[in-house]
Order: sequence, then structure tokens, then C-alpha cells
Amino acid sequence: MDGTSGLDRRSALKSILTVAAAGTVAPLAGSWTRAQAQTGLTSQQLAGQRVIFSYSGLTVPSALLQQISAGQAAGVIFFGGNISSESQIASVVQQLRQAQQQSPVAAPLLLMTDQEGGEVRRLPGAPAMSEKQIGASKNPVTNASSAGTGAGQNLAGVGMNVNLAPVLDVYYKSGNFIDQFQRSYSSNASVVTSCGMAFITAQQKTGVAATAKHFPGLGSATKSQNTDTGPVTLNVSLSGLRAKDEAPYPVAITAGVKLIMASWAVYPALDAAKPAGLSSAAIQGELRGRLGYQGVTITDAIEAGALGAFGSNAQRAVLAAQAGMDLLLCSAQDPAQGQSVVTALASALDGGQLDPTAFNTAADRVTALRSSLH
Repeated sequence: MDGTSGLDRRSALKSILTVAAAGTVAPLAGSWTRAQAQTGLTSQQLAGQRVIFSYSGLTVPSALLQQISAGQAAGVIFFGGNISSESQIASVVQQLRQAQQQSPVAAPLLLMTDQEGGEVRRLPGAPAMSEKQIGASKNPVTNASSAGTGAGQNLAGVGMNVNLAPVLDVYYKSGNFIDQFQRSYSSNASVVTSCGMAFITAQQKTGVAATAKHFPGLGSATKSQNTDTGPVTLNVSLSGLRAKDEAPYPVAITAGVKLIMASWAVYPALDAAKPAGLSSAAIQGELRGRLGYQGVTITDAIEAGALGAFGSNAQRAVLAAQAGMDLLLCSAQDPAQGQSVVTALASALDGGQLDPTAFNTAADRVTALRSSLH
């Protein structure tokens, strides 16, 4: 849709709302939801508030800038291939922010990367220590707090406002999936809990939102169990899952963590059929219901190999939204991927496959997060 027709439609909606407020017409019917009418957003724009885009190379494609200007994107994730220097990525961020200023949505974009520390860093600089090094140090909480401050200042310095860290997975065996790159603080849940809280609290004081991942935990995955490449089933008992894997999350939630990323592994103790990020039992039941989390949920990469049995990226995104995921992470480094997901969400909303009230609640959570950041 071109920008002009979108503006015309929003103007028409405002007129309808004014008349409706006077009680002279019936309530809006059809695919338009109350929140859409109040904000004047089209279905495509409302869907866009739930999608994170990506691109390849050092230059932002015009298609992505257009998507943002049209109010059909919630944010962008950056990878190593997008960054050649701090000045270069800061310039890109400024370009994205300028595109957002033309959007009908006033809230800032979510501009994110993975700055965990150690080997997993997209920007040069802090935090230099890996999570495992921090957890094994003499003063793990102090070092975790310093890492959180360093990560936040580093990202804020180039204009980013979300870090997809810290990892709260409690590793089971040395050298397994999450430990092989030193991404876990410890095999001891209490160490992970205290370090995670310190990192989250310190980083969020810098104005950069933290993301606890990968709920309910990838700590039991073996070295070969990588959800990026294929299906993973983790046969941990419900009591074990709650006592060890999920243990860091109640404290992270109490600390006010802004986002939680769900795992793409299957946990038969919670849902034998679907990965956690596609499971309402895991997201609505365990995370929101049992643990009381009210912040933003975000998927891991929607193109992950673990989701091979669940259709296209677009189909997966609708399933994730149905399960209760607020943000859909499209990290194939191609704006067309994000565009297909936005269109699929909009179609599912208009067609009744996605509940309008739940859809608007999710979009509102994301907008509240965006409005709290710079």
C-alpha cells in the first residue's frame, strides 16, 4: 500500500470515530478492531508493530527503509556483517531513525543485537568477558554488573536500545550446546540467577533493554542439539525444568527484564508437540501464568531449522503469535522475509485466525516498550 492511500484511510477512520463518538453510527464492524480504529493503523501497520527485520551487508536496503517509513516494522536486528565500525553502524542507526520519523507510529524503533560477551559480540568492546568467565570469577556478581553496564553503554553509544542478552541457560555438562562457546554463567542455577539479575539491572540502567533467553532453558541440550539447524527435544522432567532451567526467570522478572526470548526446543514436560515458542502451554501457561511475566516476549530466529515441520516463515509466525509471542524475529538478513511475515499476520488478523484483542494487547506491550526507550 502506498503512503497516500494509508493516510486517506486513517483520515477516514478518524472521521468515522468522531461521528461514532456522537452516537450517530453503529460500532465499526468487519476486520477493523477497536485499537486499529483508535490509532488509525491499517492491518498491515498493526502487524508491523510485531516484526523485527534484518538485512545483509553494510547498507540498509531501500525496501527496508520504505517498510519502516510506512509504519510496518517494529525494529531491526544487526549482525556482524552489518557492522564495519562504530561510526558506520551509528550512521546506519541514524538513517533508520530518520525513516521512522516519517512513520505514523511515533514510538522509537527497537534496534538490537547480540552483545552477550566473550565470543558472542557484534560490536567491538565491552563486555570482553564471556558469561562462563564471569560465573567462574572471584566476584561473579560484580563482574556481571560491570558487563551489563559495558554492554549497555556500548550499544547506546551507537544508538541501539535492545540487547539480546543475557543468556540464562544453566548448562548441564561441560562442552554442551550452550557451554561450548561459554555462553552460560554456570551449571549452578543460583550463580546464573544472581549473575543474570546483576547484568539485567546494570544494563537497563543505561537505557538499553535486556532480553533473558532462551526460556524455559537450553542448558540440557547436547553439543549436537542446535535449534538453528534442526529439531531438538529436551526430555527434562517438569520438576527438573522448574528447579534448574527456569530458576533464573522469576528473579529476572522481579528485576524488571524488558524482554524474554523463547527457545525453539520441544519440552515434552510442557508440550510434547510444539517447540516452546509455538506453545501456548509454555508461553501463556508457564511464562505468563505460573511465573507472572507481563513484559514483551520475542521469538528466536523464525527461520530456524527446528521449525522445519511448521511450514513457511509466514506460517510459523502466525503459530507463534497464536501461542502468545509478541515479537517475531526475522533474522534471515533479507527484508522480504519480514515483509512476508507482516502480510501473514495481517491476513490472519483480518481472517479471524488471530484474536483481535490478544493481537492488540501484544502490539500495545511492544509499543509500551518502544516508548520507554530512546
